[in-house]
Amino acid sequence: MMKHDKRLREGGRHASSFNPGICFLLPIGGLFAPFPPGTGHSAKRVYSIPEITQRIRSIKKVTYLDLVAFVADFNTPSIHVRKSRVWTLRQFYHFLTLNNKVAENIATGLPYPKIEKTVPHFLTQQEYNRLIRYFSTRANDLRGLRNLIIVMLLGTLGLRTTTLRMIEVTDVDVRLGLLRVHEKGRRQRHMILPEPLCEIIQRYLKDLGREHGPLLISKRGKRISQRTLQDIFRKAADKTGIQKTLHARLFRHTAATHLNRVSSIEITQHVLGHSHRVNTLKYAHLNPDEYAVYMKRHPYMQKEVS
Repeated sequence: MMKHDKRLREGGRHASSFNPGICFLLPIGGLFAPFPPGTGHSAKRVYSIPEITQRIRSIKKVTYLDLVAFVADFNTPSIHVRKSRVWTLRQFYHFLTLNNKVAENIATGLPYPKIEKTVPHFLTQQEYNRLIRYFSTRANDLRGLRNLIIVMLLGTLGLRTTTLRMIEVTDVDVRLGLLRVHEKGRRQRHMILPEPLCEIIQRYLKDLGREHGPLLISKRGKRISQRTLQDIFRKAADKTGIQKTLHARLFRHTAATHLNRVSSIEITQHVLGHSHRVNTLKYAHLNPDEYAVYMKRHPYMQKEVS
């Protein structure tokens, strides 16, 4: 996937660093990729080809069809890669237009590919309870308590991986049952901890024996890493026989799905920490309980009274 160079977003501040005479390669029949200066890629061939290729030495010689060929064909890109390429080319040509390197932004006509919305996967209540039982039977030491806390925080509060890892000891107040979390955009907010989770955290803090520093630590006493979380989830899936890849996003979907069954979308939005309601809708699926009640009340489902 193409990297979005910071210079593309900073506009004219780097105008002097662009040289339109630099040679770079563009796709002719999908053979080469455009690597304009400033995208973080060197202007060289990515892979060898047996056919004749064309070298373009001026940005003004690039056509709309060249851009289309790159977006759609080069290296058999996924739909997300194609979307990224469209964004990059639009920004790059916007930069060129502002600095009078080209007459117009020919990339504005590139359409963004439509990404089909999919229903997120989540753990059923039986699967999540199986995980809780698995970790509970192993919560006899510091590491076992830590793993149980991780699964409960992810599955009940829907925390993101970064948010989970950045929790400090001072962020937890088991007496009041509150957890301060640090989220994207340097936002902080408080979340209510379930009472059973407060009791487990209290036991964990007693064994941890520290008043400052990261809450979730590795066996070396450092902040827990993403790799360690992956190892914990992979081992748990193997031991419990759950035929799903366990990761923080799956637990987040799980928390949102089951919370939405017993609460409103507004509550789910607050727990997930979304600023906009629309972001919560993709996590909150159709509530089967409400659907069942509706179907019982549906006029065509009523028995006729003779």
